[in-house]
Amino acid sequence: MTTRARSFDSAAALYGAHRPGYPPALFDAVETLAGRPLAGARVADVGAGTGIATALLHERGAEVVAVEPGDGMAAEFRRANPQLPLVRGDGDRLPLATGAFDLLTYAQAWHWTDPARSVPEARRVLRPGGALAIWWNDTDIAVPWIAEQEERLRVFFGAQGQSFRTLPQGLGEFTTRSLRWSRRVTLDEHLANLASHSAFLLLGEAGTRAYFAAERELLAPLFPEGTVEEEYVVSLSVALV
Repeated sequence: MTTRARSFDSAAALYGAHRPGYPPALFDAVETLAGRPLAGARVADVGAGTGIATALLHERGAEVVAVEPGDGMAAEFRRANPQLPLVRGDGDRLPLATGAFDLLTYAQAWHWTDPARSVPEARRVLRPGGALAIWWNDTDIAVPWIAEQEERLRVFFGAQGQSFRTLPQGLGEFTTRSLRWSRRVTLDEHLANLASHSAFLLLGEAGTRAYFAAERELLAPLFPEGTVEEEYVVSLSVALV
């Protein structure tokens, strides 16, 4: 798991440029489930990567600090978000003060942790009544062309392309929400987004190039104007501590 997690360091600029953001409705839901506004909240965004979620939390008025272990991702974070605080660490060893935070967020990052360590750490740094918010942003397989693409990826990578996602125990009951949204990007940007995923980063340049040449041939007739509407489902889970 560590090898896959650290694979992003070699492609941090690609990740930052092409990974999707998150819709405003996600942060509305976080506020509702956490029982407080983000404005003025002390938030730690753990596994922050290049700062996609961190920057959006900051825009909502949160006093947010990012936690990121990877050298490449941290460097890209600092380039893109020089005004935001960043500390080096991960969810298993949070470099944060005890009882200091209203909210911990894990945007596409909880599955890189060891719950035996990350659960006690979350409990330690959250104040009483604080909240842990975990979310994943997945393509919407209810859309036929996306379902077909996901099946091609599943066949190509098998179990290697799957992430193990289980909500942790010992943090209270989670409340969940599913939020659909979309964005419009060029076909090149869509393929670059796919290429930023860990399975392709580990595959290597030659294999990745061959896969995307074939994928472009399949997708180009579906999007003759060169614009792809990527449709997503954000799965949000929030627990009060």
